[in-house]
Amino acid sequence: MIRKAAVEGGVVVGLPAADPRVTSFKGIPFAAPPVGENRWRAPQPVIPWEGERKCWSFAPISMQHIPGLDKNNIYSREWNVDPSIPMDEDCLYLNVWTPADTAEERLPVFVWFFGGGLMEGNSAEMEFDGERIARRGVVVVTVNYRLNAFGFLAHPQLTKEQPDAPSNFGHLDQQAGILWAKKNIAAFGGDPDNITIGGQSAGGGSVCAQLTSPQNEGLFQRAVIISGVFGGVFPGPLGRHPSYAEAEQAGQRFFEHMGVKTLEEARALPAEFVRDKTLDFPFHFGTTSDGQFQLGDATERMLAGQRLNVPLIITRTSSEFMSSLHLTDRAQVEDFARESFGGDADKFLALLGPDPADWKKETARSGIEVCARAFAAHDREVGLDKPIYYAVFDAEVPGWDNPGTFHSVDLWFWFETLAKCWRPFVGKHYDLARQMCNYLCNFICFGDPNGRDANGTPMPTWAPLTPEDPRSMWWGDKVEARSDPADPLMDLLVKGWIRKTLG
Repeated sequence: MIRKAAVEGGVVVGLPAADPRVTSFKGIPFAAPPVGENRWRAPQPVIPWEGERKCWSFAPISMQHIPGLDKNNIYSREWNVDPSIPMDEDCLYLNVWTPADTAEERLPVFVWFFGGGLMEGNSAEMEFDGERIARRGVVVVTVNYRLNAFGFLAHPQLTKEQPDAPSNFGHLDQQAGILWAKKNIAAFGGDPDNITIGGQSAGGGSVCAQLTSPQNEGLFQRAVIISGVFGGVFPGPLGRHPSYAEAEQAGQRFFEHMGVKTLEEARALPAEFVRDKTLDFPFHFGTTSDGQFQLGDATERMLAGQRLNVPLIITRTSSEFMSSLHLTDRAQVEDFARESFGGDADKFLALLGPDPADWKKETARSGIEVCARAFAAHDREVGLDKPIYYAVFDAEVPGWDNPGTFHSVDLWFWFETLAKCWRPFVGKHYDLARQMCNYLCNFICFGDPNGRDANGTPMPTWAPLTPEDPRSMWWGDKVEARSDPADPLMDLLVKGWIRKTLG
């Protein structure tokens, strides 16, 4: 087993995981602390250390609200449970789980980005324990990154001072994590030429950002987007992204909110003060089209084929981020139909039916599914030829709160970490988690999720999604491959979104 590795900066020492055939390294620095003059800069080279660095515990989480205080919040019950967890602006650390015995094994690599709206979350969350994935022959890397104003501030002074990296610092942190793996993962028995990136929610959106950045050609070979891409003609749950000019204007207002005028003054402020001012500021700093890392809306660039040509997994839970028509006035609906569907407006109106009381329910569709189908439908036209695998998590989730398939609950299953959860999971849940983790690891290893279960029997075939055969995998009380029945409204929504987005 690899218990020690030489990386950029020095030598790191890990510990046996619960399974001693896996070694975990926690809190490996992959960049210089983003503090002082490095606040609101691209990640800088790691500072070397003397001797052996004991990477035995997670590093502090990124600056954000204190987790675990709101006991009425489902995520405070689920995993953000510890208000005393260390937090620091010095947060650019990553974690590695490796099953390799030697550095020569060249195992496939999975680089993971946590979610949380780019405002919260961390790589130390208990559902992200990489051991179960590592036991399947994968080297797992979970990357911490800067959040909210610390990670995504835009400001005219930044644009002038550092035009090559004026914003999107959190995404640049993620990119630095991938680059770190490219340069260092061989020391842990990983293959730097066989990297899959993945993330959920804002982590999935971050995967889209990495997929569509022109800076990332050749950095990774596959991508997993879990509940992290949204589109459609109906208004979505997250609203539109602000333009870069709007983000810069928000940055100017934020400086006024903090009582400073210059970058020098802002960089001298205590991190806790900046955090608290961020939390009571009426703007969410997130991904923005800075003309360098990001050249436009990531979802629109995905649709236009302006992304890396790699195999994709796109998944969702059955109850999250559903969009539908909320209009009840017929004249407004007719205007909407003409604007969104052009020559297909009459088809939409015919499918809608006469009763406004039913329109919202009849039109409810997943914006994630719209994206997956639209990508599959348009990829050939833009020269992309890699498969897209689409799936829906539809399992019964136990607990006194009767939560349904709430956003993020599938993380317990992807990482096969159900035993860390308070929910009374039973055998069928553990069976499902084992299979979902199998599918994920097969994809990481081979670019194809299919294979055999632990007992040697073939798992149900997960076929790629195509326009001719809209296949999907459904994960409920059993794993079921579906060839979905004809859905004329979904077909219109996909066609309408492509038309509306690309013209």
